[in-house]
Amino acid sequence: MGTREIGKLLRGAAVVTTATLALTLTACGGGDDEAPEAGISSQSSEQEGQQNGENTEDSGSEDGKAIATINGADGVNVIVTSAARDRGGFVTVKGRIENTSNQAYLFDGWATGDLDFSGKGASVAGMTLVDKKGKKRYYILRDTDNNCLCTMFPGGLGAGKTADFFAQFPAPPASTTEVDLQVPTMSSATVRITDK
Repeated sequence: MGTREIGKLLRGAAVVTTATLALTLTACGGGDDEAPEAGISSQSSEQEGQQNGENTEDSGSEDGKAIATINGADGVNVIVTSAARDRGGFVTVKGRIENTSNQAYLFDGWATGDLDFSGKGASVAGMTLVDKKGKKRYYILRDTDNNCLCTMFPGGLGAGKTADFFAQFPAPPASTTEVDLQVPTMSSATVRITDK
């Protein structure tokens, strides 16, 4: 076999190897692997936004319509858009808080008296659900660092501003379909629990 024939064979082998490598890389590309990570990143940033009282697209129910409204004496209103029970045994209440006054609202008195939230900023941590039928009160859940599973408002809510909120509670029994949402310094409102 001559030098010319060996050269042709080597070039042919290089072309086949390159094509095989390109096909392998295309088949093993990261397209499908990246999608879940993007979803997780998007979801966690949305939760973080809700945790800090920022406006997000999802304010509760699919249509964002109020299922209950609690009007405060100081121009601050709580609009509830959903109270959804999930399979994990939780009820998540979502909605909006409107500050129609001309000064920032600092959520004074909204924290619970039994826990120290100094330095953590304002929050909706004092909200409770009352199951009148079962004669039980449900407090907002806490994480291992004693933070509420709810929206935090580090600087309060500015004058004329509206912000989404969420608060997660232990779920009452499945037979309980209505509860009273009680907000410190405000009245209460009956909300219907829906199942996810």
